[in-house]
Amino acid sequence: MWLTCPPGVYLPQHDTSLLSTALAAAGIRPGARVLDIGCGTGALSIAAARTHPSSITAVDVSRRAVWAARLNTLVRGIRANVLRGDVFERVAGRMFDLILANPPYVPGTARKPHGRHRAWDAGVDGRELVDRLCANAPLLLTPRGTLLVVHSGLCDTEKTLRQLRGGGLKAAVVARAEVPFGPVMHGRRRELLALGLIDPDQRSEELVVIRGDLPATP
Repeated sequence: MWLTCPPGVYLPQHDTSLLSTALAAAGIRPGARVLDIGCGTGALSIAAARTHPSSITAVDVSRRAVWAARLNTLVRGIRANVLRGDVFERVAGRMFDLILANPPYVPGTARKPHGRHRAWDAGVDGRELVDRLCANAPLLLTPRGTLLVVHSGLCDTEKTLRQLRGGGLKAAVVARAEVPFGPVMHGRRRELLALGLIDPDQRSEELVVIRGDLPATP
């Protein structure tokens, strides 16, 4: 799929493809109100448009990503409200039937990310935004609403499942893929080894898509 992707904006890769495939198999009913968290180029908003939603809201902290997502959806005739800022502040008080999230999840650094690094740097354990997502998703989902989130297995898949279940969601891993390390992961091997997150000879990571569904009644 052709996409405008300015310098500094996350280029869709294995994680985007895995989440898009999980979305296609999720059985989302037409008319859903969709939230795309960390939209980047808008690739997942474009994928969500195939489910015939009633609305799409996409949010990213990057000005360039917002511009790219607006352009990429516009040229396809997709109506999407693309916003810049902290997603949980921008959509506070609203509820959605479907939440898609490809958050930053690369572990290994404690420094505050800036510029293009905001697309992947996620603290020492890779959960800086994942933890916030798990805490906020139950508040943002409508009854029978669905969350689909992708992240690395290095970020503790079981912790994500526990947090979502603790928030009242039925949660399970619905897709997995083993993918080779890209430039970012190769560049962070020393930190990942020191943290005990990878083995010395490891050259790949597992990506997982986790689905969380909010029951109709508590």
